[in-house]
Amino acid sequence: MRATLVQIDVDTAETVADRRERAAALVRAQAGADLVVLPELWPVGAFAADSFAAEAEAVEGGPTAAAMSAAARDAGVWLHAGSIVERAPGAASAAAAAGATAVGALYNTSLLFAPDGGLRATYRKIHRFGFDRGEATLMVAGDTVVTAELPRTVLGLATCYDLRFPELFRLLVDAGAQVLVLPAGWPARRLAHWRVLVRARAVESQAYVLACGTAGTHAGVEQAGHSMVVDPWGEVLAEAGPGEQTLTVELDPARVTATRADFPVLRDRVLGLPTP
Repeated sequence: MRATLVQIDVDTAETVADRRERAAALVRAQAGADLVVLPELWPVGAFAADSFAAEAEAVEGGPTAAAMSAAARDAGVWLHAGSIVERAPGAASAAAAAGATAVGALYNTSLLFAPDGGLRATYRKIHRFGFDRGEATLMVAGDTVVTAELPRTVLGLATCYDLRFPELFRLLVDAGAQVLVLPAGWPARRLAHWRVLVRARAVESQAYVLACGTAGTHAGVEQAGHSMVVDPWGEVLAEAGPGEQTLTVELDPARVTATRADFPVLRDRVLGLPTP
């Protein structure tokens, strides 16, 4: 199974429309891969909170979803298209409640497309980053653990700050996940944490982790880059540098089953311990 991570440079000098077009071209260039992964909030930038409301879009019929659907179909790949700022219909967003005119809750939403261009899964980020600022105040938290079955494996979906919460990954494993896909916009100043946590999630889950970050600097925050592919034993199969880069790695889905059978740590989990 060939997986490709596309570490996109979010350049503030580039318009969202131009970056969307460029990302679609990068996806089309990966024809022959089985799975292509893009980073978190690459259209606008994960830290560009002031632009979230203006750049928010619908999943169904939105410009990013339409462009990524076409790119997946043209390349004939499964495409985890990273995430977008989704404006869901219905209740007023935090921005609207504060007096803005836009309505519809905002979510940090990942999109998964099949090789025929059909949307197969969405995941609304559960853990929002910001400590009462930015994403944490402007976006609504998701509440659903999401997996997606591919022809040879099962994906578990998470996003960026979710990486710090191992209980989510336990739930994904319990739901059958064998490959954990994590788009991110991780800051360079916490690169050391990124490297440790990506490997930790692979080791404890006995699963592949495909962690795809952004490059560049947006909203004054330098991005870590360093996208990583880690195997079920915690070995780093590939790691990008800080700039825009594409990683392609061959995965063996049978290695997940073999690792869990040879070192059956997951069966020794003790659940239901009393709360102190």
